[in-house]
Amino acid sequence: KRSIVIDLASEEGRDLLLRMAPKFDVFVENYGPGVIEKLNLTYDVMKEANPSIIYARLKGFGLTGPYSGFPSYDWVAQASAATFSVTGRAGDPPTRPGPTIGDSGTGAQLALSITAAYVQKQRTGEGQFIEISMQEAVTLFMRTLGLRTWGEAPQERTGNARGPGTDVYPCKGGGENDYLFVMIVTTAQWDAFCMTIGMPELISDPRFETQRGRFDHGAEFYEIVKEWTLQRTKHEAMKELGSAGVPCSATLDTYELFTDPHLSGRGLVEELEHPELGTVKVMRMPALLSGSDVPMEVAPTLGQHTREVLCELDFSEDELEGLFDRGVLR
Repeated sequence: KRSIVIDLASEEGRDLLLRMAPKFDVFVENYGPGVIEKLNLTYDVMKEANPSIIYARLKGFGLTGPYSGFPSYDWVAQASAATFSVTGRAGDPPTRPGPTIGDSGTGAQLALSITAAYVQKQRTGEGQFIEISMQEAVTLFMRTLGLRTWGEAPQERTGNARGPGTDVYPCKGGGENDYLFVMIVTTAQWDAFCMTIGMPELISDPRFETQRGRFDHGAEFYEIVKEWTLQRTKHEAMKELGSAGVPCSATLDTYELFTDPHLSGRGLVEELEHPELGTVKVMRMPALLSGSDVPMEVAPTLGQHTREVLCELDFSEDELEGLFDRGVLR
């Protein structure tokens, strides 16, 4: 990415953007409700400047409907898409989730939509209008839970437990995040689990022989697993169970994401030099493409490339100096 700063509230700034419009393929805006209309930079206006433009709008609640004029942020979108309602323990209030899927999840879906529109433009020469609502984007991540009741009843909060064999267990060390998450789904995984913790007799124990039994005797089951995990660090427990084919993971914290040997070995974390912050650690994109690897770069400072980009678009130095002097550019 490169960063340029234009004062769109000024007539000169708006006209400058419209002069630039024929040179680019995609325009994206996620201002608050009504801002782009006040700037008079709607799709119709931009399309007049560039008939084949792809014009994307991201809004908290979309452009239509009774909530369309409401402001939104990540967790507002999540609350409106039911993520709060399924997070936390039964009997407790709805809980704010940690991950920012409202921002990141919406952005990923918008990028995918723009990519699809660009592929179509390559074939037809025509652009199009894209609208995405943060609320609706977050519902994409709620469909597995939502389909359990097919819209007939709300999904209950269950805390960390999600059926028999799926829970978080404390481990040796006793730290804030010294826990192991285990997710036993199949009979084969249950058998492997019992063998690994040295209790093969549990396989035929009437209390735990079936999923229903493990559910009914969940408290007893939890204590058995807890006794085993407390004798091991979360990484030791993960290694033993994971090697045996039992789905599980140490509950890593955000610091450990930068130090985990598995992630480090895969090259997820890189160190880059930032002009203002010095050496910073960043995470690459999760997808690895064998034929089009793009090196990581630090995010630009605000307006870092204004002059560079406009020079590439054939604006003269004299014109640019005047625009900078009048505050239209920065």
